[in-house]
Amino acid sequence: MNDETDVVFLGVNDAGMRVYEWLCDREGVSVHSLLTTKDQLRVVEEVRPDYVVSCGYRHIVPEAILDVPTEGCLNLHPAYLPYNRGANPNVWSIVDGTPAGVTLHYMDASLDTGAIIERRQVNSSFSDTGKDLYERLEDAQVELFRDAWPKVVADEESLTEQDPDDGTYHATDDFEALCEIDPDEEVRAKAFLDRLRALTYPPYDNAYVEVDDERYYVEVNIEPAED
Repeated sequence: MNDETDVVFLGVNDAGMRVYEWLCDREGVSVHSLLTTKDQLRVVEEVRPDYVVSCGYRHIVPEAILDVPTEGCLNLHPAYLPYNRGANPNVWSIVDGTPAGVTLHYMDASLDTGAIIERRQVNSSFSDTGKDLYERLEDAQVELFRDAWPKVVADEESLTEQDPDDGTYHATDDFEALCEIDPDEEVRAKAFLDRLRALTYPPYDNAYVEVDDERYYVEVNIEPAED
């Protein structure tokens, strides 16, 4: 009789690797695979694990795969659901003024709409860039998973169902549109600074403006005044 909890892991980013390595070190857990591409999902059907755990996986998991694990599919999302479902939640919490946070939830056929296992808010300030907040959210995801996993496997979690009509959602196209600055647009200073700092993520070039047929990239650095 096998008393180990079988897991197939989906992930690719820093938080995902840290959660994966933490799971691999747990007694009573057998992590069969680390999958990063869509065509590798057939491994889930071959292994038929107790759980699929996803953190940083960049592909939508088909419903046929979600139905395979006997105990369900878990996803770590760097947002305080139901706010900021979809892509770039660190950016949109700054731009939209919605709560920043992290959520562990069960996956369903829609994107980031499954039952919430546990969620936590993450502090953010006006001096944060998108990169600052992203890194803080990565740390919070790892901490949240470490705390929640024992309750999940013991079947002691308290689930909160989501209303798909609540909260917010943004696609990658929304992010790409946000990056393009209209030089003739009239803006309010605070909202525009929020937009620029949300898109500041060195070494990547995000926000840009085209003037006289030349493209210029824009970043912002905001420092709190010393007491």
